[in-house]
Amino acid sequence: MTDTSPLAALGLRPIEEATYRELVARPAATTAELAAALDTTVPEADAALASLHGLGLAARSGGRYIASSPTFALGPLVTLRRDQLRRAELELANLAARYRATAADRAAGDLVEVVTGVDVISRRFEQLQATATDEVQALVTATTLAVSRQDNKAESEGLSRGVRYRVVVERAVLEQEGGTADAAAALAAGEEVRVTEHVPIKLVIADRAIGVLPMADETNQPTAIVVHRSGLLDALQALFDAVWEQARPLQLAPGGALDERAGEQTLSPLDRQVLALLLAGLTDAAIASQLGMSMRTVQRRVSRMMELAGVRTRMQLGWYAAQTDWA
Repeated sequence: MTDTSPLAALGLRPIEEATYRELVARPAATTAELAAALDTTVPEADAALASLHGLGLAARSGGRYIASSPTFALGPLVTLRRDQLRRAELELANLAARYRATAADRAAGDLVEVVTGVDVISRRFEQLQATATDEVQALVTATTLAVSRQDNKAESEGLSRGVRYRVVVERAVLEQEGGTADAAAALAAGEEVRVTEHVPIKLVIADRAIGVLPMADETNQPTAIVVHRSGLLDALQALFDAVWEQARPLQLAPGGALDERAGEQTLSPLDRQVLALLLAGLTDAAIASQLGMSMRTVQRRVSRMMELAGVRTRMQLGWYAAQTDWA
C-alpha cells in the first residue's frame, strides 16, 4: 500500500483506507478477521479501526465492527477538504497579488536566485512546469547539467494539461545515442520542436514570467539561475524568440532518422488528421474528442499549421491546404 491512495486527500492512511474498504464489503467483521483479510497484524488492524471509529467511519457492535455509510461518513470530510482547498486557492491569489504589487520595488538581487545541486535544480524545473498554465519554452543544448528529458516527468504532465511546449534543440542533441528516438517521443506527445546547428544557452521559460538558466560554476557544481520578471527575463525571452525564428521545424523520416527536408512545410500524420477534420467542418471540441486530445492541443496544432503556412486565418489555411499536398 502506498501513500497515493484515493482517499489520502481525506486524511486517511493507506491501512485505514484498506480497512474501511474491507469493512464496506462485509456486513460486519472482527479485528482478527480484518487483520487476516488485509494480511496485517491484529495490533495494526486494531489501531486502524480505532482511527476509523474516531472519524465516524466505523461503529462497534459487540466484538465486531460495522462500516458507516460512505455518503454520510465521507461526505463531510470531502466538503471539509473542498472548503480548505478553496480557502488555500484564495490565499494563493492574495499572496500572488501582493507579490506582483511589490515586484517593482524589489532590488535587482531579489529578481535573481542562484540554486545549486542536482536535486534543488530538479525541483525548480518541476515547480516551473507544474505552475505553467499557458506555455513552456526551452532551448536545449547537447550538454545535460542537471535534468535530462527522460527524468523530466513534469513535461508530460504539462502537455496533458494542454500547456504548449516550444522547444529548440541543437543538432548535436539528435546525434547523441537515443537522441532521435527522444525527439520522436517529444513530437508524438505534442511538443513543437525545432532544430538548429547551435543553441547558445540552455534555458526554460514558463508563461513568460519566470525562467531557469542552468550553468556550471568554477567548481563544476550543477548550478542554475532562476530569473523572475525583469529586464533580464525580457532579454532571455527575446533570445528564445530569435533562436526559435531561425530554427527549422523538426521532421523525422520513417525509422526515426532526421529528415533533412525539415525546413520544408511538411505535416506530421497527426497534424494531417487534425487538418482533415477541421476541413470537414468539425469544431475544435469535436476534433479533440475524436482524436483523444485536449481542445488546447488541437488549437495549438492548428496555430502551428497556420504559422508554417504563413497565413492568419483558418479560412486561409484551408485554401493553402487545397493548393498543396496538405489536404
